[in-house]
Amino acid sequence: MEETRLAGEYEITGHTRFGGLLGYPVAHSISPQMHNYSFRRLGIDAVYLCFSVQPEQLGETVRTFRNLDCFGFNLTMPDKTAVLEYLDELSPAARMIGAVNTVVNDHGKLTGYNTDGFGFMESLRRAGVHAAGQEMTLLGAGGAGSAIAVQAALDGVKKLHIANRKSRSFRHAEMLAQVITENTACRADVVDLEDAHAIGEAIDASGILANATSVGMKKPDLPADAENQLPLPDTGCLHEDLVVADVIYNPRQTRLLREAQARGCQTLNGMYMLLYQGAEAFRLWTGQDMPVSEVRQKYFAV
Repeated sequence: MEETRLAGEYEITGHTRFGGLLGYPVAHSISPQMHNYSFRRLGIDAVYLCFSVQPEQLGETVRTFRNLDCFGFNLTMPDKTAVLEYLDELSPAARMIGAVNTVVNDHGKLTGYNTDGFGFMESLRRAGVHAAGQEMTLLGAGGAGSAIAVQAALDGVKKLHIANRKSRSFRHAEMLAQVITENTACRADVVDLEDAHAIGEAIDASGILANATSVGMKKPDLPADAENQLPLPDTGCLHEDLVVADVIYNPRQTRLLREAQARGCQTLNGMYMLLYQGAEAFRLWTGQDMPVSEVRQKYFAV
């Protein structure tokens, strides 16, 4: 007799579909909890798992997932750009960003999306912040920064100041600004992240400041004082009319957010972006809305 396995209150059957998170490392992810809870809550016969995938294993893994008819999958570093060559189609935003964090499998056709930017902008909307028509300063033009920049432009931000260090990635920031300016109604420029005067002018003109760098993050492989670092050369430019958002969620309150609060700014941490990017991926896979309020209360406490 075949033994029926249980996942919490949910039976895995012969009809159960699967998906999950690809990347390295992935064991720390909260995504399995939020998606599996939502599947059970809505009566969807599916499970979400984590798969530790090194870059050299990505192509074979994606082909396997396509052939096994999974519902789709998420990608985290270092696979967000490497996956592009294995996909059949990209959403307009993913094409502009040049990176994918969500893939939908439609009977073997793989379409890539990027829900990171949506998650960030949705976190602003849920906090009562209206970005359309405003100027915005964005620190960092890496994977998260590029996604936020493109979505902000698509959502009506009128001017975007992208601040990036004068490193190899500076040229990427310039190209990103050009793509945004040529393809949206938003005007984007690039400033040197270490130029305190230029950053100060950009922030003074902005209603929103977003940190999309890893500066201030707490991780086991970083020095003990890493979480006390600031992504800005000087926080004296922060003003009380500014909304300050950080993509970092460990720690929940970075030094940037602490200093912003002290200056009277409204602040948001990265847990909100994580929640809402996951909710959008869930909608793309299932056509249903994740029970966000329940997931937020149960797993995020934000």
